Amino acid sequence: MKILVLIHEFPPIGGGGGPIARDLSLQWVKAGHQVRVVTARFGDLPARENIDGLDVIRLDCHRTESFRAKMKAMIGYVTAASKYCCFDCKDFQPDLIHVHFAVPNGPAAMLASRKMKVPYVITAHLGDIPGASPEKTKTWFKYIQPFTPPIWKNAAKVVAVSQYSRRMALNSYNVPIDVIPNGIDYGKIKNTDIQLHETPEIVFAGRFVPQKNLLQIVKTLSEIRDLNWHATLIGDGQEKEAVVNEVNAAGLSGRFTFPGWKTPEEVIEIFHRSDILFMPSLTEGLPVTGIQGMASGLALVLSNAGGNPEIVTEGENGFVHEPNDTEGYDADIRKLLTDPELLLKIREKSAASAAAFDIRQTAEAYLDLFKEVCKN
Repeated sequence: MKILVLIHEFPPIGGGGGPIARDLSLQWVKAGHQVRVVTARFGDLPARENIDGLDVIRLDCHRTESFRAKMKAMIGYVTAASKYCCFDCKDFQPDLIHVHFAVPNGPAAMLASRKMKVPYVITAHLGDIPGASPEKTKTWFKYIQPFTPPIWKNAAKVVAVSQYSRRMALNSYNVPIDVIPNGIDYGKIKNTDIQLHETPEIVFAGRFVPQKNLLQIVKTLSEIRDLNWHATLIGDGQEKEAVVNEVNAAGLSGRFTFPGWKTPEEVIEIFHRSDILFMPSLTEGLPVTGIQGMASGLALVLSNAGGNPEIVTEGENGFVHEPNDTEGYDADIRKLLTDPELLLKIREKSAASAAAFDIRQTAEAYLDLFKEVCKN
């Protein structure tokens, strides 16, 4: 099967959707399929690259930041991808188009589908669903939502990454929606040597944006300053300065490290040296970072936003709370920090639980769906 993948951000740039697109595509290549990814170019990344048999095309589309795509960059990608697929992709005639994010990438998939006369399948992550991530998308969905129904209705199949994402999408679009959870390369990421650290390490990884609620991390850890811990907040974004300033104002500068934006491989290395993943997000689809944290053997302390509860078994591999429940986070992190046996038990359970999200299972589920689409 020949599969054309459209996504506006792909490692090493962007957030969780990019690694999922990469890992799925690599699994399909391993299974003997031909896969071409069309994505955005940034910095000195090559315009074309072969990654273990995966053909990656990067198009110029005015992207100016590695950690996020502004409106100009997203429009630029849709324009460039539409042009490429309709006029410049003559050496690759796909059997199917797989597009990540109905918005902004759906229009390019819909146009390419008509031009190439092949079906397209949407994977909706969260930010492309009206109302699912209002702090990030409320303003522009106010203008574009009336134009989005055809993107969903013309798709041969629509996939959501969590039950939560599916429920939110059904509020706006009357189309059948399957659920295929995000996956990770479990065999590659799994921590086989889980050890507690003399100074317990609390870690976060992601964009420094309002959706991730990083100020809540600082607020919570300020309440347990009497305990032994260190926190590493991996990532970058428009809220980083505010978070650093809050840490300094709390007198905790010596207990936080901000290593900046890291490659996926570097993030996993840090996870393997950590103990607790703390993510008090306001919204989430099905967090890849959370699943990676599980495989790395981290105890999960997450908000109950979106798909987060779908990866946490309360009290076994972690805990969930309302996004701004300082008291709840305080109590559970304090419990983990003061009871080494409990922390180790939860970390071991977390690593074992991640096996259910192995990318091989996810990739096979997509292939079954693609075969059904092509057959029909």
